[in-house]
Amino acid sequence: MEEENGSNLIAKTFFWMFLGLLGSAIVAWYTYASGLFVDIIFKGYFNILLIAELVVVILFSWLFKKLPPTIVAILYFVYAMINGVSLAVIFVVFELSSIVFLFGASALLFGGMAFYGYKTKKDLGNWKTLLFGILIVGIILSVVNLFLGNSMLDVVLDWVILFVFFGITAYDMNKIKQLQYEADLDQSKLHIYGAMELYLDFINIFLRILSLFGKRRS
Repeated sequence: MEEENGSNLIAKTFFWMFLGLLGSAIVAWYTYASGLFVDIIFKGYFNILLIAELVVVILFSWLFKKLPPTIVAILYFVYAMINGVSLAVIFVVFELSSIVFLFGASALLFGGMAFYGYKTKKDLGNWKTLLFGILIVGIILSVVNLFLGNSMLDVVLDWVILFVFFGITAYDMNKIKQLQYEADLDQSKLHIYGAMELYLDFINIFLRILSLFGKRRS
């Protein structure tokens, strides 16, 4: 029975993750194809979008246990839509064929790490400190490098952060599997929490792979 419940949870989690990714992809393409993205850039709305994304993620993380499932679901899709607008930039920078191919490659790599995280008998909780410590350092160095403009450091950071998110994907999947046994957690919204976590992991893997291997428009 427990194994069946776990399988149902994972199926619902990935279904909601897929819905979020699909929504982001549709919004991203519309934002690019309609020319809306140009207005967002030149009218200074892009920073507002980034702040809005951060606010939604913080609300989702801090209030997840307190909010009803409907509100949690709304926050998830609001984030996915806002993020879709931000992701429109990839259609400006990279060729469409490269985006599609690397999206598929990212999905395979992500799936492999998620499968490991779910199937392993190990408790990957002790990975958290190391993975998130490296991630924070990587983000800080990325911000610093915006001013330095060192292209070699950019490549190194892309590789490091890519492998960190491989590890975070396995960790998150393992955590989701463990959370289904927590009695004080509302199980009716756990799949939405899992979808959000895995959505973020996949997007970060995809963007790093695109940055490293994507064919840029001439």
